[in-house]
Amino acid sequence: MIMVTGMLLEIGIGVPAAAALVVGYGVRGRSSRLFGPNVWHGPRDQKLVALTFDDGPSEWTPHILEILDPLNVHATFFECGSNVARLPQISRQVVQAGHEIGNHTYSHPRLITCSAERIRQEIADTQKALEDATGKSPRLFRAPYGLKWFGLRPALEEFGLTGVMWTTICYDWEWEADEIAELVLDKAANGAILCLHDGDRVKEKVDRRRTVKALQHFLPRLYERGFRFVPAGTFCPPRYAGQSGKEPASRLT
Repeated sequence: MIMVTGMLLEIGIGVPAAAALVVGYGVRGRSSRLFGPNVWHGPRDQKLVALTFDDGPSEWTPHILEILDPLNVHATFFECGSNVARLPQISRQVVQAGHEIGNHTYSHPRLITCSAERIRQEIADTQKALEDATGKSPRLFRAPYGLKWFGLRPALEEFGLTGVMWTTICYDWEWEADEIAELVLDKAANGAILCLHDGDRVKEKVDRRRTVKALQHFLPRLYERGFRFVPAGTFCPPRYAGQSGKEPASRLT
């Protein structure tokens, strides 16, 4: 941060403006590590893609699992603690199917509105909910809306979590299935992390049929192009194993 601020000052941007630019990038930047360790892309020399789903579990999650299983696709599900508490059996189903789970906070708040204490509690409560439901301790974290904030770094360090952003967000909460599929097919590249949704924040009434239809369309076509699907944790540095030194769930199943 100090180096970047210095560069901005050299080109004539004042201290307050430079600091605002740096913090702004830290909040929203996909590759920013200002607020903690973060991964947004995998190696560009291998035909690997990480498929990720946010905001679940929901009643639509099993439908997505039914699509992934025959294709042997292992994905990463960033789950909200409140939804896990409501549907613990579906979280267990995700893990039992060999997928990776990640922490997506308990109530899906915008972290920029939260104190450091609130951020820590959101993460801690979700860790517990996932551990109680699945017996697995997540090692990945995705900030709701992709917004990071002060207080996140110490919480990630405390719980041994690595932040994961995305290469492409797929707009499956508003676009039609064919538009979603077209976007994925256009943006898919070596090391890409694709962000879709199997839930909808902490709402009980969820409709993810467009996501399901899009998956049915683009997954076979990506296979035809030679891509393989791996959990997002595959793209993380060695510290991803966590403070306990244990392997993540997807590598144990």
